[in-house]
Amino acid sequence: MIIIGIDPGLIKTGWGIIEKIDNQIKYISSGTIKTNTKLPLADRLKNIYENVDKLLKIYKPDAFSIEITFVNNNPVSSLKLGHARGVAILAASLNNIPVYEYSPNLIKKTVTGAGKAQKQQMTAMIKYIFPIVKIETEDQADALCIAICHCNNQNCYINS
Repeated sequence: MIIIGIDPGLIKTGWGIIEKIDNQIKYISSGTIKTNTKLPLADRLKNIYENVDKLLKIYKPDAFSIEITFVNNNPVSSLKLGHARGVAILAASLNNIPVYEYSPNLIKKTVTGAGKAQKQQMTAMIKYIFPIVKIETEDQADALCIAICHCNNQNCYINS
C-alpha cells in the first residue's frame, strides 16, 4: 500500500510518500510545493492542485492522508489554509483515491508519543525514523508524519 501525506499550506505544501510492505513502512519520496506569493490566489491554488495531481499520477497512492483544518487566531490564515487543503483533496478525489483526515494532535502523538510536540520534535523524529531522508522544510517532515499517522491507523510498523 502506498500512502501520501499532505501538509497543506498556501505558501508551502509539504508532501511525503511511504509504502506499507507487510507490517512495515519504507520511505519513497517527499518534498515541498512552493507558490509565488506575488501571484493571485487562483494561480497559487492552481499550482498546488497541478503539483499534487502530478504526484498522484506518478506514485499512484492507495491512500491520501491530510491534516484536518484547525481555526487559529487569524481567520484569514485559516481560510487560506482551507483553500490549499481543498484543492489538494480535490486532486485526490478526481484521481479516485480515498481521503483520510487526521487531527494535528493525533499526528503528533502517533509520531512522537506526545500530542503537543513541537515542529522541531516532529522533524527530529522523521530524521530518526528515515535517516537517509534530507528534510528541507518542516512542511515536508509534517507530511511524512501525516502519512505515518495513517499507516499507524492501518496497523503497520516503521521499517527504518
